[in-house]
Amino acid sequence: MDARDSVIQLIGYRVLSSFGGARPHDHAPLRSRFGWAARVEYYNRLGPMTLSSEVLTDFAFRLLTAIQVPQAKAELVAKSLVAANLRGVDSHGLQLLPFYIEIILMGNIDIHADGRIVSENGAALVYDAQNGIGQWISKICCDHAIRLGRAHGLSLVVSRESNHFGAAAYWAQRMSAAGMIGMVMCNASPLVAPWQGKDQRFGTNPICMSVPGSDLWLLDMATTTVALGKILNAQFHGRATIPEGWAMDSEGAPTTDTQSALSGLLMPLGGYKGSGLAMLAEILCAVLSGGAMSTELGGIRIQGQPMRTSQMFLAIDVARLLPLDEFEQRMKSLVGIVKSSRAAQGFDEVLVAGEPEWRVEAQRRRDGIPVSDGAWQNLVQAAGKLGVAVPG
Repeated sequence: MDARDSVIQLIGYRVLSSFGGARPHDHAPLRSRFGWAARVEYYNRLGPMTLSSEVLTDFAFRLLTAIQVPQAKAELVAKSLVAANLRGVDSHGLQLLPFYIEIILMGNIDIHADGRIVSENGAALVYDAQNGIGQWISKICCDHAIRLGRAHGLSLVVSRESNHFGAAAYWAQRMSAAGMIGMVMCNASPLVAPWQGKDQRFGTNPICMSVPGSDLWLLDMATTTVALGKILNAQFHGRATIPEGWAMDSEGAPTTDTQSALSGLLMPLGGYKGSGLAMLAEILCAVLSGGAMSTELGGIRIQGQPMRTSQMFLAIDVARLLPLDEFEQRMKSLVGIVKSSRAAQGFDEVLVAGEPEWRVEAQRRRDGIPVSDGAWQNLVQAAGKLGVAVPG
């Protein structure tokens, strides 16, 4: 079996993850019913694809509408995933789309749900996503956070019973584009043991903050050393090992073996500190919203049950505290002070949060977005099954 074939295989409409090992499969139905096996082989031989963001967004949109996702929602999901690829955050880009397609076709997401307001008290709002598409629910919640932030100076919106929303940065930036300091958190599928434990109790539980202004400062970090998607990305690229400190095996021992990491545990960021931050996010998202907590969650790689994730959106109206242009100037000054530090041995310069991604985005807007062999194969296979034309 080809190494990439063991990552995710399409059987009928399903994408099977490598958790638990490869499963028996038969590509004969694909050959006889759709005649796409030869085309898949052709694209595999081409190696990594490099395509523009516009082409990839259109491709993702057509894949989603092929499974009956309403156009406005399909457009939003496609844009949010490709936006992550543009920034070089491929772990939260198009490699997720086959998983989305799988769980939608399994009925794990209600593509028609818009959710509802459970309660609105002053600057605080609780939203029931009703198992809707994570990106669509996040757009609604961001807009509520902006609305309430303008009315009250700051706002807190929490959603429950939602789904994967892509990269948190996309939503924090939506709020900062409206002149707000935007903070976003979510809980996620339990893949991380608590400090001193070896059983999965937390997700990667990201914490994100974006400030108004052009490319000033954008922090988007998992509370693990890396997100699970980075280990999957290593597998998509055929890498047998990962850097030290990324993961542990199933017994809680550190490992650099990619397969052991995928069947094991993600490493908390900074040990007990990362474990504490993960629980902080769990409290602000799940406990506060009345949503599913810890082991009660499903996930995009867990078949047969809704994800049930909770999300938090905090908006601070900068203009309530000082003029927006003054805030931006002060941010530029702070960034300048930080970057004025002499570079340590082995580094050419000091970078601040968001800076590496903005540089990658400029390059990828100019040269195109490279898609790994494994991710491209999965997209091509999905397209073949759904009768969607493949770009390139």
